[in-house]
Amino acid sequence: MAHHVKNIMRVQVPSTKIWEVLRDFSSLERFAPTIESSPLVNDKSSGLGAKRLCTFHNGSNLIEEIIEYQEGQSFKIEISEHSMPLKSQHAEMKVEKVDANTSEISMSVDFVVKGGPFGWLMGFFIMRPLMKWVTKNILTGLAYHSVTGKLISSKMPPKEELTLVIKG
Repeated sequence: MAHHVKNIMRVQVPSTKIWEVLRDFSSLERFAPTIESSPLVNDKSSGLGAKRLCTFHNGSNLIEEIIEYQEGQSFKIEISEHSMPLKSQHAEMKVEKVDANTSEISMSVDFVVKGGPFGWLMGFFIMRPLMKWVTKNILTGLAYHSVTGKLISSKMPPKEELTLVIKG
């Protein structure tokens, strides 16, 4: 049985600035605090079929491939070649223009954990809260990096800096 997690954030960043960052599929480590590097593993830097190798700060890694793509609006990725206890995982990033200086960004994740009923329980009680935290930090880092150009390391910037780009 699949689990679904979604985070939505209104940010004081033009949608075009957000999309500039997302368009470069190899830029994940610039704004995702859990990612150390995300080089491309094929010759596509953006769009349908682009693939990257995401290496986490703990040394583990996975492959992400864009399986759906709408320029300037959204993309959906599928993960593979990972060591997580997952049968499958898909994620979607969306950017919507609210006005000239405000966007709504969202990230959703759908995943199925291996292990039957025990796996479902692990997904519900452990992985869902973890995915909710990860998606929130990715969106926060994306907004912050899009405005400042500063790289997000394994630690998020102070709240005072984040409140300049994140709307209530």
